[in-house]
Amino acid sequence: MTIELKISGMSCQHCVKAVTEAIQAVPGVESVEVDLARGVARVAGPADADANALIAAVIAAGYGAEPA
Repeated sequence: MTIELKISGMSCQHCVKAVTEAIQAVPGVESVEVDLARGVARVAGPADADANALIAAVIAAGYGAEPA
């Protein structure tokens, strides 16, 4: 299953790294691709991946997130 999130507040590659690391720390995440230009994160994981947990992780890292 792939979940796409709209990420706000990113302005540089450091932001991309922070968001990527926050999402990767969520159990069940298999891979993450963060696109700075589009402000989107694509997250691959099992079918039971919890979008709310992904959003909470991004918010805890200091960025905004919502389902795309």
